[in-house]
Amino acid sequence: MNVRRSAAVLAAVAVVGAATPAAADPSPSPSQAFPSALYGGKDPKFDGVWRQSLALLAQKTVGVKPAAKSVEWLVRQQCADGSFAPYRADPTAACDAKTMVDTNQTAAAVQALTALGGHDAVTGKAVAWLKSVQNEDGGWGYAPGGASDTNSTSVVIGALTAAGEKPEQVEKGGKSPYDGLLKLALGCDGDDAGAFAFQPDKKGELAANADATAAGVLGALGQGMVVKPGEKSEATGATKGQTCEDEKTPEQAAANGAAYLTQALAEDGHLTSALPGADPQPDYGNTADAVVALAARGDTGQAEKSLSWLEKNASAWAAQNGPAAYAQLIFAAHATGTNPRDFGGTDLVKQLNATGPAPQTAEKARAAEKKSDSDSGPFGVWWYVGVCLVAGVGIGFLFSGRRNRQQP
Repeated sequence: MNVRRSAAVLAAVAVVGAATPAAADPSPSPSQAFPSALYGGKDPKFDGVWRQSLALLAQKTVGVKPAAKSVEWLVRQQCADGSFAPYRADPTAACDAKTMVDTNQTAAAVQALTALGGHDAVTGKAVAWLKSVQNEDGGWGYAPGGASDTNSTSVVIGALTAAGEKPEQVEKGGKSPYDGLLKLALGCDGDDAGAFAFQPDKKGELAANADATAAGVLGALGQGMVVKPGEKSEATGATKGQTCEDEKTPEQAAANGAAYLTQALAEDGHLTSALPGADPQPDYGNTADAVVALAARGDTGQAEKSLSWLEKNASAWAAQNGPAAYAQLIFAAHATGTNPRDFGGTDLVKQLNATGPAPQTAEKARAAEKKSDSDSGPFGVWWYVGVCLVAGVGIGFLFSGRRNRQQP
C-alpha cells in the first residue's frame, strides 16, 4: 500500500502542480513541528489524513477510544465541499484550487469517522463529494479527474459500504464502481492470471500488481479496510474450486485475485517489491493487505501462514514506518482472529498508541467511572477509611476493658 500510495501521490503532484507553502499551525505542540493531535512524527504533507484515519480506525477495531483531539483534528481537515486534503496546516483557511484534495484521504476519513460514530454530517458531505468526482467508467483516480485505478476505486467502495451506500447503485454514465474494477482485472491466460492492474499503461495494457490485486479483491467484495475474521479453514482459492475463470462478475474477479495472491505468497509467505536499481525486498505492507484480502474471502489457510511470517519479521518495518504500518498489521491480525496485543511478542496496540496522543481505552473509562463513584459520597473514600480506623480502635478498647473486668 505504501509503495503504491507514494507513486499515486507523485502522479497527483504532477497533475495538480506544486502546492504553495502552508501557513503555520495555529496551535502546534511546543516539542514538535506538527500538531500534537496528529499520529506519527514524519511530515504529514502527503499522508496526514490517511495515517490519522488508519490509526483511529485501528484503535476503534481493537476497542481503544481515541483521544478526542485526534478525532477533532481529522474532522477539521475537511474542506467545505466535503473533500479531504492530506494535510491542512491551518484548517481555518478555506480550501481553494491549490488545495490538493484526493479520493484516498477522503475515503479513508469516511471509513474511520463512520466507525467511530457521531460524524454523519462530515461523512455525508465526504460521500457526496466522492460521488461528484466519479469517472465515467465507474471508478475513481487518486486525484479528481485522474484516470481510474484499482486502489482508489477500492478504497472508495469501502467508504461507500461503511456509510451505508450500495456501491453497485452508485453509477456515473451507467457504470458502477464494480464496472470500473472489472476493466482493470487481467484475464486467465499467462502467469499473472486473475491479478488486477493498478492502471493501464500508455499502450492500454494491463500489468499485474500485487498491491492493486489485494485492494481489488477487497473492493470486488464490497469490503473496507476492516474485515471480520474469516472461517477457519486450510482451503485456498484454488482448492475451494475458485480457480481463475473469465466470468466478468465482481465475485469471480475477487476469487481470481485471491488465487493470484495465494500463488504469489505460497513460496516465501510474503510479497516482494523490486524498485528500479534495487534488490528485491520483502513487501510488508502489501503482504498485510493481502492477508486481509484473503481472509475477507475466507481463504484463511494462506492468510494465516503469511500472518505468521509478519509476526516474525514485520516489527522493525512497522517501527520505522509508524502509525499506518501498525494499523495495517492490526487489520491483518483482526482479519485472521489473531491477538494484536501479542503479535510475535509485540503489542501492536501499545506501539500504535505511542505514536500519538494517549487514547482513552474503554478499560480506563470504566476505571475512572468507578473511582468517581467511590469518591462521590459526602465525605469521600478517606472519610470511610477513617471511620473504619476509629471503629477498629473502639473495638480494641472494648475487648481490652472486657479482659480487665474479667481479671481478679
